[in-house]
Amino acid sequence: MRAATTRRLVAGALVAVVVLAAAGWAAAQRRRRSSPASGSGQAGKDLSDDVFTFARLRYSSWRSANMWKTDWPDADYNLSYRLQQVTSLKVHPEGKIIDITDENLREYPFVYIVEPGFMELSDAEAAALRRYLLGGGFLMLDDFWGEAEWGNFYREIRRVFPDRDPVDLDISHPIFHAVFDLKEKPQMPSIGEWYGSGRTYEREDGKEPHYRAIFDDKGRMMVLACHNTDLGDGWEREGEDPRYFRQFSEKMAYPMAINIIFYAMTH
Repeated sequence: MRAATTRRLVAGALVAVVVLAAAGWAAAQRRRRSSPASGSGQAGKDLSDDVFTFARLRYSSWRSANMWKTDWPDADYNLSYRLQQVTSLKVHPEGKIIDITDENLREYPFVYIVEPGFMELSDAEAAALRRYLLGGGFLMLDDFWGEAEWGNFYREIRRVFPDRDPVDLDISHPIFHAVFDLKEKPQMPSIGEWYGSGRTYEREDGKEPHYRAIFDDKGRMMVLACHNTDLGDGWEREGEDPRYFRQFSEKMAYPMAINIIFYAMTH
């Protein structure tokens, strides 16, 4: 299975740079003045097995058919670019969009969902996601705020795992220190919220960031829900304002993403 090969090679590459990445990151940011080019077509042509691909899941939604593509394509392009820039990984430059029910989902050991506060999975999607995760896959969810959106996500993930509850991770968990040693759980707003209010939260009932995980029977993390934060905007909008980049993209969005990917691929 390609996912097993990819996981093994990516883990090896990440282990090799676990010390160098944190040191090289700051230098990479100091040199940064331009972002990688964006595109409008659907990304995702296959490359060789030793390439890490950031895979975005396309899911059903009750609010809009396109909630799954929030921040795409720039978020995916920029994260892929930065991941290759500060590690020794070979990274697909565009990423991949894939349906949850696609039979090739198992080929991607790491997948991403945005705006799960509006997700409404079909029965087929819930079953496919369960198979994928129990089969060794890892799911990161991002950019949903407040109790109502959490409640919607919780109902949907319980359809995937009716017997497993998300566990709130403390800052001492290794995922916050896997490559970059974070001192607090990252909370970053969209750039629009930050411009408008200066706040780091987007809902009055979303002031505290939570990182909640679901584990399999062996203790392997299968799901990480990044709640009351918008890491994806830090990838997408990194080039729009140097202040936003320095405060949020550089210090939170990219370090946390790299930590999550490293942890997922090595556990």
